[in-house]
Amino acid sequence: MHTPQDARRAEFLHAYDSQLRTDAETPSALKIKQLGPLRLVTFAGGRGFVTYADLGGAGKSTLQGWVREVLNHFGEDPAMTRVEWKSRGHDAAPGLHDALLGNGFVPDDPESIMIGHSAGLVADIPLPAGVTLRRITGESDVRAMSAMQDTAFGDEVSESRANDVLHRLERDDGMELWVAEHHGSVVSAGRLEPVAGTDFAGLWGGATLEAWRGRGIYRALTAERARAALRLGKTLMHSDSTEFSRPILEAYGLIKVSTTTPYEWRR
Repeated sequence: MHTPQDARRAEFLHAYDSQLRTDAETPSALKIKQLGPLRLVTFAGGRGFVTYADLGGAGKSTLQGWVREVLNHFGEDPAMTRVEWKSRGHDAAPGLHDALLGNGFVPDDPESIMIGHSAGLVADIPLPAGVTLRRITGESDVRAMSAMQDTAFGDEVSESRANDVLHRLERDDGMELWVAEHHGSVVSAGRLEPVAGTDFAGLWGGATLEAWRGRGIYRALTAERARAALRLGKTLMHSDSTEFSRPILEAYGLIKVSTTTPYEWRR
């Protein structure tokens, strides 16, 4: 028996497949080659990417051939150092997993595709004393945000990651950076990524320093990004989440509609 949540899941999955695949994934592509239904995308920095709206009913032998052709295509360019093949759990893809493994691709952990209505994420969340939220654009603020995210994820503070974010801001592609600060020090952050030509905005890069977790700060930051999305006319929110963050997004009202698994090949 189908439930209202089943109907919402089907509605959201259809919106995902029709709006968030192919063009929406590759706005900064340097070039794109078509191989059957596959899009072979070249990004800056020697990075290749493979995506598709669906596989058109291709069988096992066809998929094996495509995987080999993908590697031949990217392998011809010595500047290409890594290639990601983005798979989705609801696609009919017979033998794809084995074909990718047999050609040197390594799967990362599956992530949940989470979708919900933007309006459902809006809420008035009380913040701890001294904590404020704001959107940032300045270089010093971006570097402080990036350093906090590195620390929250247990990584070394990376100047190059901060530079990448600053370059994105220079392109003015719609990305918004939001932070929570305690007396001027960044304690939580996340990106809002409106997807041009769609109903969607993405929630990405969420991080909170360990000492500040469980106090409603990230929930408030999510609500603020949802308000920003609605101001931009984006009525749906999406995120690819790990098993750590999936329950958090479910508590906020997002629904798991499928999974996505990236497979990576490195030269």
